[in-house]
Amino acid sequence: MHVHIVSGDGEAKFWLEPDIELASNYHYSKKQLKVVEKLIEGHKDELICAWEQHFSH
Repeated sequence: MHVHIVSGDGEAKFWLEPDIELASNYHYSKKQLKVVEKLIEGHKDELICAWEQHFSH
């Protein structure tokens, strides 16, 4: 499971399991990546639930 983060500043992909881990990064600074990672941590359960609902069909 993974999540893509896209904005005008860049694009990144984070694995959600087994641990949250940066998979790829294009143009985000380390500071921006830390902010994104904290947001993912705070919403990990919701993201996994949404992933499972989306791909269960």
